Amino acid sequence: MKCNIVSIKKASSSRSPNPTCVIFILAVLSAGDVCFGFDDEGFQYWSTAQTYFDLDKNCKLAYEEEFKLGDDGGNLYYHHSDLGVVYKGLSPSIDLGVNYRQIQEKDGQDKWRPEYRPHFNVTLKNKLFGLDVSDRSRIEYRARENSKDIWRYRNKLSIEVPLEIADLKLRPYLADEVFFDLNDKGYSTNRLYSGLAVELSKNTIGDIYFLWQTKRSGGEWQNISVLGTKLVFRF
Repeated sequence: MKCNIVSIKKASSSRSPNPTCVIFILAVLSAGDVCFGFDDEGFQYWSTAQTYFDLDKNCKLAYEEEFKLGDDGGNLYYHHSDLGVVYKGLSPSIDLGVNYRQIQEKDGQDKWRPEYRPHFNVTLKNKLFGLDVSDRSRIEYRARENSKDIWRYRNKLSIEVPLEIADLKLRPYLADEVFFDLNDKGYSTNRLYSGLAVELSKNTIGDIYFLWQTKRSGGEWQNISVLGTKLVFRF
């Protein structure tokens, strides 16, 4: 989660376009060209919005909505709502989170199927050669309709480069996430991320990323390429 928001200087009274917004829009267009040119088993667009409310100095409430569109970004097939609490009082380098996620996803017959997914998260954060490094471990329980319930472990390693150009706060990053089904399948999914987070205002971060996912399904590995955008708000 990228929720550390650094205040920026007050915008000048000039009517010229905000350079942060201009760079963010150009990044969206550039990443779109890369993704549409990627010849693989499918292209998707994922859209996410996250909101954080500080409850006290060590605890915050987190809420997330995400939509996934397949068939070259033209078919909504997935939606989730996620509510949780993040606790930071144990150590400055450790975040603990307890969440509940409710999912609606289309099956092979184009019918919406629900999934109920509580999950527990431990995120370790540190500095390494001037880079921000984080490692998130997640244990989740997947209660699914018409499928057996399973436990799954996910680990996401992220490396961010904090940059400041003029008044702009930029965070290009790379991340890799692996999925392990704990019941029987074992290693099942890998996601490789490359993205750029931009501070759009004091309380808002825009994030655009390209994701390549490899997933085992029916004994075969299937690949998709994803253009993702995310807005993060903090209050």
